[in-house]
Amino acid sequence: MSININTKNDQSPNFEALFELAFRPFFLSASLFSIVALLAWAAFWNGSAALNVYGGVMWWHIHEMLFGFAATIVVGFLLTAVQNWTGVRSINGRGLMLLFGVWLLARIAMFFPSSLAPWSIALLDMLFLPIAMGCLAHNIISAKLWRNAMFIVILFLMTLANAAMHYSVLFEQALLMSKAANGMVLLITLVMCIMGGRVFPMFTANGTSTPRTPALPWLEKLCIVSTVLAVILSFQFQSIPQHLVATVFIVSGFANGVRALRWKIWVALKTPLVWSLHLSYWAVAIGLVMYGVALVSGSVSQSQAVHMLTVGGMGAMILSMISRVSLGHTGRIIVVGKVMTTAFSLMLLALLVRVFGAHFPMNTIDIITLSSLLWVFAYSCFVALYTPILIRARVD
Repeated sequence: MSININTKNDQSPNFEALFELAFRPFFLSASLFSIVALLAWAAFWNGSAALNVYGGVMWWHIHEMLFGFAATIVVGFLLTAVQNWTGVRSINGRGLMLLFGVWLLARIAMFFPSSLAPWSIALLDMLFLPIAMGCLAHNIISAKLWRNAMFIVILFLMTLANAAMHYSVLFEQALLMSKAANGMVLLITLVMCIMGGRVFPMFTANGTSTPRTPALPWLEKLCIVSTVLAVILSFQFQSIPQHLVATVFIVSGFANGVRALRWKIWVALKTPLVWSLHLSYWAVAIGLVMYGVALVSGSVSQSQAVHMLTVGGMGAMILSMISRVSLGHTGRIIVVGKVMTTAFSLMLLALLVRVFGAHFPMNTIDIITLSSLLWVFAYSCFVALYTPILIRARVD
């Protein structure tokens, strides 16, 4: 069952339209925030800006790209999709404004570590995910749609990862920060694997006018179960042999790679909104394999594996998904032009620079600066083109 929200056929910018559904404020604001955050990150490395931020510059960069950006996009997507899944009106209007306000205040508070007590910044930031989880749970429980209850659990685990990140700051636990950050990377990877399996075959079929690839039940289960195990093992709760952990990651990567291969990227080479999704999913599969290899071999670093998952998987997939979802949920034709096609290409280039830049005559500062600027240009394309769309009512 789906809900069709009737809005006034008024194409002037207005707050009522912006807060009609969660994808609007969160897709737009999180994208804009990622631009600001990466410009600040690149400026810090180039010595042109001194960042006085909560947690220190490195902690802030990791936390804000995972929680301030990626988790916010996930929340925007889930709180929009749950309305279609359940037929129950999702959070909107004043409630959505309050949730957005919590997110925004937390982002601002990070820049005032000298003026605000550290525990108050931590508590403010930790409000966002539990509130979002409650809103999601309300819809799912109301409709008794238990199939999607896994997303409630995922948001709960993200909340715990965020709490661990803040605990690492308040009590100077560097190892805990690393575990929490890696766990969060894998939780978002799990969301990408779940949603990719659900919608990418459909998007491919609809976008290319080709038959939909039927799912293989055993392969679907292997992809999800192995990725769930990878998430659990990433938190390193107990001492488990590294070769066993590496095996799980490599199996997960290969399983998701076979899954991606079956979706036939070659039929989508003329459809940017489809090939961009495929390539981002390939980055997820390769990133999982690289993560496993990094655990037992020095041929690949964990940083390379993580950035394959974050820049190539999250960054590229999010850009493609928010471009598609924003068009579909505002009643527009789901087709992009040359600007967004260029943006998708820039994200792939950012991936290559960030992950493999060290193999070329580039130093760390050059790699971070160039990859950050490529991300900034790509997401600036989205912000420039989609701001008029997201602050106006549906065209239909």
